[in-house]
Amino acid sequence: MSKKHAPKTERRPSPRPAYGATATGAEPPVVGFVSLGCVKNLVDSEKMLALIAESGAIIGDESLADTIVVNTCGFLGSSRQEALDVIRELAARKRRGQLRRLVVAGCLVQRDGEQLRALVPEIDALVGVHNRDDVAQAVWPRCRDHAAPHLYLGDYHPQPWSDRGRLRLTPRHYAYVRISEGCDQKCTFCTIPTIRGPLHCKPPAQLVDECRELSADGARELILIGQDTTSYGADTGGDTDLAGLLRTLDAACDGVRWIRLMYAYPSAFTDAALDALADCPRVVKYVDLPLQHINDLMLKAMGRRVTRAATETLLNQLRRRIPGVTIRTTFIVGFPGETETEFAELLEFVRAFGFDAVGAFPYSLEPETPAGRLPGHVDEAVKVERYERLMSAQQEVAFAAARRRIDARFEVVVDEVLGDGRAVARHAGQAPEVDAVCRLSDGSCQAGELVPVRCVGVDGYDLVVRPLRQPLPVARNGLKQAE
Repeated sequence: MSKKHAPKTERRPSPRPAYGATATGAEPPVVGFVSLGCVKNLVDSEKMLALIAESGAIIGDESLADTIVVNTCGFLGSSRQEALDVIRELAARKRRGQLRRLVVAGCLVQRDGEQLRALVPEIDALVGVHNRDDVAQAVWPRCRDHAAPHLYLGDYHPQPWSDRGRLRLTPRHYAYVRISEGCDQKCTFCTIPTIRGPLHCKPPAQLVDECRELSADGARELILIGQDTTSYGADTGGDTDLAGLLRTLDAACDGVRWIRLMYAYPSAFTDAALDALADCPRVVKYVDLPLQHINDLMLKAMGRRVTRAATETLLNQLRRRIPGVTIRTTFIVGFPGETETEFAELLEFVRAFGFDAVGAFPYSLEPETPAGRLPGHVDEAVKVERYERLMSAQQEVAFAAARRRIDARFEVVVDEVLGDGRAVARHAGQAPEVDAVCRLSDGSCQAGELVPVRCVGVDGYDLVVRPLRQPLPVARNGLKQAE
């Protein structure tokens, strides 16, 4: 889980008289923002920050704010508890007179609604995921009577939506681009469809405009996200698909160096999408492909609509048709009904295939999901033990892969310059936040700079790299190539 805060630099945009200082006569609130959960939630946070700023409110440091907005995650029990802990901490500040207004938004609100008020009576407003644009109204106090919170909560209903004009929380050189929202898959463990609604996709032209706006704002890496990116366009009746979108963005985004695909669903991966990944020079040869398991019984119980044989066929196609592709995946251990036999099959599969990166999660019981009603729930201690064994096995794979990169030459993007003469960077096979990094022995570079390097060693999962004096060769497509 990630916890991000609004920038500390205060901003004072032009007010909207409908609910700003001009309409109420009130001083503009100083709003601090806490963003919890995944990067899809982060995009909502960035859009809400912009809406709040446009209303005439002041975006300020959380410690100095009189109003706090918490954008919550409600996916797992652990994320819900994290959100409640943050909200209760802020509620205590409000009781001490250090906070005037507390607004809670996001997935937890959409999931639990007014029940949150019973848990934390200090909440002044609740904003659901389908009412994101109401957050600006929620931060402006309308009356002195706060006996009941202001509610901005509704079910999903088809409507135009846009993520343009965001106040970004990521470093300037990369940005997340949400190509779709909601999900039509029926995974038995997942609450997302009930929270976010069915799959609905942005039209390609709208995405081109959004990507160009982000590029003009300095983004050189665009990371495509959604609950299920490989089903892009399925809600339009086949007028467009992921392959077409990749080719469109590759051709239209002149200022962008890398386009990265995340959250690909294995059963929806088409041959055309494989070809687009292979052909498009700006699309990095990287796939985030959450598999969740490999045993057929477990896949069926999870509602994954895919088999081990189909999964292996897709993985082999990726490696055959896209030489050097980086494949990242995630797995769930301890799913109801998983015995040592099914887990051992997963463990051996991880060792044998050699994924570039693996994330794992012990199964989280969500009572309202079909999986929550399945028999054979696994003891918590067993889940933890299996998680540790799986990650230990992947560690051996990852460490060996890292050692094989020693002496390789490639290009990295600098994410952060440290104060000790070093920098943190990533090559094209490393996504921000979730993957290992490259540790660059040169603090003279700047964040966002592309640097040709040679790998000189490893530090656990990370690579230790040094700048090259000579640039890497340039291919006909104009992009520098690794040697």
